[in-house]
Amino acid sequence: GVMSKDLSRREQGLRAYASQLGMSEAEVEEYFVSTFGEVFAEEAFQATGGAAWGDGPLSLRERSLIVIAILASLGGVEQRLVGHVRWAIDHGATPDEVRSAMTLVANYAGFARASVGMEVANRELDRLDGSSDAVETSWRERW
Repeated sequence: GVMSKDLSRREQGLRAYASQLGMSEAEVEEYFVSTFGEVFAEEAFQATGGAAWGDGPLSLRERSLIVIAILASLGGVEQRLVGHVRWAIDHGATPDEVRSAMTLVANYAGFARASVGMEVANRELDRLDGSSDAVETSWRERW
């Protein structure tokens, strides 16, 4: 998994973001500090290095599917959803499972939010699949 008991909570958070964003830990730290400021960046690293993405009964695949459903339910965070769809695939989720999570959102959070989530997920899944209509995006656009 992403986490290790030998790393500090901060180091675990940096490692998780590096995995999600497909960049080095140094790049993550530089990006977060320049984008959000030192205090917010530190809070993000500490929070992400905690139990949510640490060891536990849920696999990284299961956690990723839960997160994409939550992000779609929230609405207004589509840019974050893009990165988490890719991370779900990286963690072993299938495109069908991602789409199934969006369908489940429709029943509990409404079709408006689920339809936006499905559009975002389908665009990213097409991009990852190399479909001809997909447009390559940078990690900044996916984050």
